[in-house]
Amino acid sequence: MTDTPETPDTRITRVIETALYCDDLPCARKFYADVLGFAVMLESPRLVALNVGGESVLLLFQRGMSEDGEVTPGGTVPGHGAHGTQHAAFAIALDAVSHWTARLTSAGIPIESTVHWPRGGVSLYFRGPDGHSLELLTERSWPIC
Repeated sequence: MTDTPETPDTRITRVIETALYCDDLPCARKFYADVLGFAVMLESPRLVALNVGGESVLLLFQRGMSEDGEVTPGGTVPGHGAHGTQHAAFAIALDAVSHWTARLTSAGIPIESTVHWPRGGVSLYFRGPDGHSLELLTERSWPIC
């Protein structure tokens, strides 16, 4: 289907939110806000919503508190949740790799792996407080970035 000037653009263009499920929400909030520098937009015993570079939202849920759904004044958010290790990747500039390596190391967070991709990009892999696999990913890693 091709959109014409008379019809709205119906493409899905990006991921707005992603969620990680945490066993210790206050500990996770501190890590993502203090170490990675994400600004807190919303905080409750159930979830913390973080601003990731003014482009997307990282939702941290207290594990088990979102499975029944949530009734809001505007409607019901369906239940969801996850168990086990999850993954999220965050964009950084190629020339910021050494900065982030030093920042994570100085915070006592070991770099689990560094990958140099065929297109010239770099990934830094490390673990968050719940054991989730986190990645700082540069441009030239995927054809779209």
